[in-house]
Amino acid sequence: MKTYSVIGIMSGSSMDGIDLAHCRITSDNGQYSYTIEECETFEYDEIWRLRLSQIRKADALGYSKTDVFYGHYIGHLINKFVAKYNIKADLVASHGHTVFHYPEELITRQVGDGASMSAICHLPVVTDFRSMDVAKKGQGAPLVAIGDQMFFDEYDFCLNLGGFANISGKIGEFRVSFDICPANILLNRVARDLNQEYDHDGEIASQGTINYKLLENLNNIDYYGMPFPKSLNRDWINNELWQIVKEGDKLTPQDKMKTFVDHIGIQISKSLDYLSAKKSAGKKVLVTGGGAFNTVLMDHIRTHSEAEFIVPDAKLVKYKEALVFALMGVMRVENQVNIIKTFTGAKSNSISGALNGDFSKLL
Repeated sequence: MKTYSVIGIMSGSSMDGIDLAHCRITSDNGQYSYTIEECETFEYDEIWRLRLSQIRKADALGYSKTDVFYGHYIGHLINKFVAKYNIKADLVASHGHTVFHYPEELITRQVGDGASMSAICHLPVVTDFRSMDVAKKGQGAPLVAIGDQMFFDEYDFCLNLGGFANISGKIGEFRVSFDICPANILLNRVARDLNQEYDHDGEIASQGTINYKLLENLNNIDYYGMPFPKSLNRDWINNELWQIVKEGDKLTPQDKMKTFVDHIGIQISKSLDYLSAKKSAGKKVLVTGGGAFNTVLMDHIRTHSEAEFIVPDAKLVKYKEALVFALMGVMRVENQVNIIKTFTGAKSNSISGALNGDFSKLL
């Protein structure tokens, strides 16, 4: 039995900030347990938010500079975090920030150079968790299913309401996972039309009325009829979904928001029904991610489904993804499979993650 002190780091597609979670991961003959200790979200300033949102349009040099500078930036945040909470960490596991995700073309790229990060924080760093799976023709997303399997297997399904809503659940002997639909990435964009970062407690949505024409168009998007495994990216939002939304440009932000939360609720319900039909089990659903705090969104999700939705304590809601990448970092160090092929549709399982820095004390 060995316990690792790990800083898990997650930057999601909603781009509200970087989550740092100090976790203790205990490894016992292939079984893992956890505690989440100190944690904090560092919000992006407008410079970083703009740079990350526009980086996919940059040339090769601009992309490379951002990769390195962002690695340095995270390295300094780690130092700030460690000093503030007096943390003695063994390693860092960082997801990075996704810029390109085209698994059908065998491409996925996250900025946040691990070598730069390690050089600044003087800790061994595990990065680049998605590339190996995509190289094996998997979706490379969502990757949280390994944490769902190790830590939350008592639930029938685990639902994450982040930038995208994704789900994992066990069918027979195998756990599967996929992205369901856009969530906070869409809601936050509407909120910014009203100079708000997000829809606090669903207040904007509560003032709106569902537009059923827009709702029908959204629900008819081709992606929703595709079989899993499948995943979404920001370009899909811009090129496909947002074109449909523009047809409703005369709608108020409040009406758009109310329509979107109902759309999300419908798609989550359909996914749960689809998965439940493939297994003889109940629908006990663990809900995490920022959307779990949106009471109007949760009301619409519950309205469309008979499942039992369980929202845990705020720390787990906010930092579950950072926790899972901490786990994946430990499993990489221990040379254990941390992506199972049924999660993503890959040809085989993966021991995924790039090592940066000195791991001699851990190996």
